[in-house]
Amino acid sequence: MAGYDLVVATQHFCCIKISPAHNGGMSGGLSILVIDDNKIRASIIEQGLHDAGHDKVIVVHQMEGLVRQISDINPDVIVIDLENPNRDQLEHMFQVSRAVRRPIAMFVDKSDSHSIEAAVDAGVSAYIVDGLKRERVKPILDMAISRFRAFSRLTEELEEVRSELADRKTIDRAKGILMKSKGLSEQEAYDLLRRTAMNQSRKIIDVAQSLVIASGLLGD
Repeated sequence: MAGYDLVVATQHFCCIKISPAHNGGMSGGLSILVIDDNKIRASIIEQGLHDAGHDKVIVVHQMEGLVRQISDINPDVIVIDLENPNRDQLEHMFQVSRAVRRPIAMFVDKSDSHSIEAAVDAGVSAYIVDGLKRERVKPILDMAISRFRAFSRLTEELEEVRSELADRKTIDRAKGILMKSKGLSEQEAYDLLRRTAMNQSRKIIDVAQSLVIASGLLGD
């Protein structure tokens, strides 16, 4: 899954907004930052990443300046490892997940049904309970990326459908305005919108929006 920056974080979290990374597509190697105040668990993650062929791994054990470090790296993928998470730590993690649209894999030693549901609601791509093993790092990372991509596609398709429905409503309103003001049929009103759009080198929805706004300003 080359072409991603990866942050591996544990124990302490900050809610931040990160812009998309720019690392040249799928051919480049991962730039991986491991942030962990548990050196033993961090070494397990680091070795798992090395075993998977990732050689650009940086391990940081100090939590000071974490937000700046993550912002500087501009990650594409986040892996979070919580040894014994409490509710506050989990909520911080969920805030990160909501704020950062990235594939997120989370390792925890223990969990309950409420935390699992909250993780799903927060957009965590892979929530792994009692599964931090060196050989599992790569397949779990791959799964998180795959699930995130699938979810992103569904989200984009849903947004497209919503946008199309909104555009259709706007065009229908514009047609109604023309039908009322000019005594046109529905097809004649649509044809007028289309001709106007073509003559002005604009989209029909843009012409329709302008008409609806103008009509509203005139109080029609």
